[in-house]
Amino acid sequence: MKDYFYKAIALRTEKVLLFIDLLINKFSFKSLLLLLTVVIGSQVALAQDILVNSLKVNASDKSKESFKFTDVINLANTSVKNQGSSGTCWSYSGNSFLESEMIRIGKQPVEISQIFTARNAYIEKGKNYVRMHGAVTLGDGGSLHDVTNMLKKYGAVPQEVYTGLNYGTTKNKFGEMAALTEGLLVAAVKNPNGELTPNWIKAYEAVIDSYLGQVPQNFNYKGKNYTPQSFAKEVVGLNPDEYVEFSSYSNVPYYTKTMLMVPDNWSFDMIYNVRLNDMTDIIDNALKNGYTVAWATDVSEKSFSWKNGIAYVPTKKVDEMTPEEKENMFNGPKPEMEITEELRQKAFDNYQTTDDHGMHIVGVSKDQDGKEYYIVKNSWGATNDYKGYLYVTKNFIKYKSTALMVNKGAIPAAIAKKMGI
Repeated sequence: MKDYFYKAIALRTEKVLLFIDLLINKFSFKSLLLLLTVVIGSQVALAQDILVNSLKVNASDKSKESFKFTDVINLANTSVKNQGSSGTCWSYSGNSFLESEMIRIGKQPVEISQIFTARNAYIEKGKNYVRMHGAVTLGDGGSLHDVTNMLKKYGAVPQEVYTGLNYGTTKNKFGEMAALTEGLLVAAVKNPNGELTPNWIKAYEAVIDSYLGQVPQNFNYKGKNYTPQSFAKEVVGLNPDEYVEFSSYSNVPYYTKTMLMVPDNWSFDMIYNVRLNDMTDIIDNALKNGYTVAWATDVSEKSFSWKNGIAYVPTKKVDEMTPEEKENMFNGPKPEMEITEELRQKAFDNYQTTDDHGMHIVGVSKDQDGKEYYIVKNSWGATNDYKGYLYVTKNFIKYKSTALMVNKGAIPAAIAKKMGI
């Protein structure tokens, strides 16, 4: 969920591959990895850092005092987390969503280890990368379905058992690990021996585990011993098969399953394709019936303000605004552009909508004019005007969403019937 990663690496990919060609015949595999770490690590700024820094200018001085929000629905959710310098928004938002699902079914929520989920996804992603001869995405980004897929395959552990902080930091900082793992996988695909051995996966897992920590085979939690699988079954208690992803694209038939065509869909998962208004109808029905929603979207828009906690779709392009209009973009409610299926599809096709970030929709609020916004929980810490939450308009959801995930029971019966669920 991180198109900023591809922008960051695009300029150096060809040079790195040429560099590998030059080195393979002159250096040992170990030396090659060390050199690649220097080359790649020195040139790549993590997508997460690039994205957050790019949003700092999207703010108005009097935004919070200019909005008066009244919550209509605010469903239970766990505390706001900080993903640090890592592209793991998909894991933080997806696991936050699962924690709210635990609350919904009457369980005591536990903070599910986001990095346990991410670590397992990285292992599977590495296998796919080598299997596909390097023709799939690398990086630490992912998709919402990676969370349920990893829950199903690997189980879950509590955060206190697997923090992923195995190298002296208090927050995630994945730059060095990402450089090493990418260098290793690229070198494996180049196949310097002429025949690929199975040892590359051992080396790959060893690098990841040296940074994130070895996965516990069993552990104690509240006086009882668990494996990751038994913890997922007995404590988390959710069925991964009960969750579905959906989006809306006009270039494929509606109410059928289609490939999620974003770079971070490294597992080639399929999603349901629904009509534009179905997206918000599903969200509304979910929230009214006690279900929260996991959300993947584009936050690189100038009308998305993390600082002010507001996202909407202005009636005119930002570069066509006057200086005064730009200055006041987030100072109180504003009229919005109407979103059509054609407008949404065009933005996706011409790269104006990219798959940047994952968050968690937990409620509905109204501004002083009676307009509804979704209450959205982020994973960048409690560092903005609303202590880690945002207010996002329905039009922004319609325009910029790349995918959403819900429990099947949250979908209105009429839409579910069309989807064949």
